[in-house]
Amino acid sequence: MATVELRFSAQPEHVRTARLVAAAVARRAGVDEAALDEVRLAVGEACSRAVGLHRSHGITAPIKVVLTEEEKSFSIEVGDEVPGPGSEAGSEAASGTRGATPGGGHDEPESEADADGEDEMGLAVISGLVDDVEVRSAADGGVIRMSWPKTPAPLAP
Repeated sequence: MATVELRFSAQPEHVRTARLVAAAVARRAGVDEAALDEVRLAVGEACSRAVGLHRSHGITAPIKVVLTEEEKSFSIEVGDEVPGPGSEAGSEAASGTRGATPGGGHDEPESEADADGEDEMGLAVISGLVDDVEVRSAADGGVIRMSWPKTPAPLAP
């Protein structure tokens, strides 16, 4: 099981790099060429969401992306450090700003309705691109885990 771990500061310009790295590692792991655009788009959505969460909550810790090649699948986990609902630090997150995504340069937290709508939209896009998606939120942050099947290696003649 090969694993690549990427950490980047919560800046929107780093999302492109994460997408490119994810596509390259997915290709090397054996993900079907036809699914690589889905990998890029899903990772872009997940990373943009994590960047927005960090920026809207004033968190300076890096975004963590873990790419794992398993025997029959390839998975990507995008993690943020925004406390989820139920934790003391997550009281703001529980109020609806948990899913904020990067806005057009606004330094202020978005309204509750906007944040919820953007969060749902981002997760809907990811769910539409990836068959196997899991979203977890805990006191120490959230994770979006996505996986794709690997293309079986051709049999030697």
